Amino acid sequence: MQNRIAQELNINRQLVKGGETKEIQRRIGFIKTTLRSAGCTALVLGISGGVDSLTAGRLCQLAVEQLRAEGYAARFIAMRLPYKTQADESDAKASLDFITPDHIDTLNIAASVDGLMASLTATDASASASHVDFIKGNVKARTRMIAQYAVANLHNGLVVGTDHGAEALMGFFTKFGDGACDLAPLSGLTKTQVRLLASALGAPDNLVHKHPTADLEELAPGKPDEHAYGCSYAEIDAYLMGEPVSERVRAIVEGAYSKTAHKRSLPITPA
Repeated sequence: MQNRIAQELNINRQLVKGGETKEIQRRIGFIKTTLRSAGCTALVLGISGGVDSLTAGRLCQLAVEQLRAEGYAARFIAMRLPYKTQADESDAKASLDFITPDHIDTLNIAASVDGLMASLTATDASASASHVDFIKGNVKARTRMIAQYAVANLHNGLVVGTDHGAEALMGFFTKFGDGACDLAPLSGLTKTQVRLLASALGAPDNLVHKHPTADLEELAPGKPDEHAYGCSYAEIDAYLMGEPVSERVRAIVEGAYSKTAHKRSLPITPA
């Protein structure tokens, strides 16, 4: 099952330290081909301050610069989509400084999220605080994607996602939220490999090795992804790379993969 899941997620088990340059160029080539084939002229991506959006963002910027050198009009629009005030705003700004995007668009999602939640919670006063907080986290993720698609529509663009192999395995993304995109240039990479590419691109070490957090829950602000998983990224990556893992980790990982299968599938249709 370990090998089957890795194959289904198209995990690149051959990428190790020393192969970063070739892999970076391959993924830049993928972005360029996808944009050209779609007949679009812009890439849109939300920058959170984490290593995933930092890496995907820099790949996008390099891709559009190469396209322009080849005579194809293209640009990269980096979006900042905070909910009110973001605790790690300095990391998001540092990411933008590293990426050097063609354009930065900032849109605070607070009014949209709070307006929807005010209407929603008014209809069911019996919902627990933790349940409402969970729902609101998903609303934040989906609101951010609505904003990105609106900007992409405005500029004849494609929306870029940051999903990679470790998140795909665990289903750690919001369906129709951060899991919705037109292209996912980090697909098939483990978290370790994402960091490997980020380092090779020249990203600051503090951003490359920053503890990942979706930071969607207000009752648990800054909650690390690994706390939600119940295991570490190192253990998840080991599973994806075909290395031995404990039975505890195997149970967590395979259970998550099975439970979140619907997130990785197209809508269910009649036979």
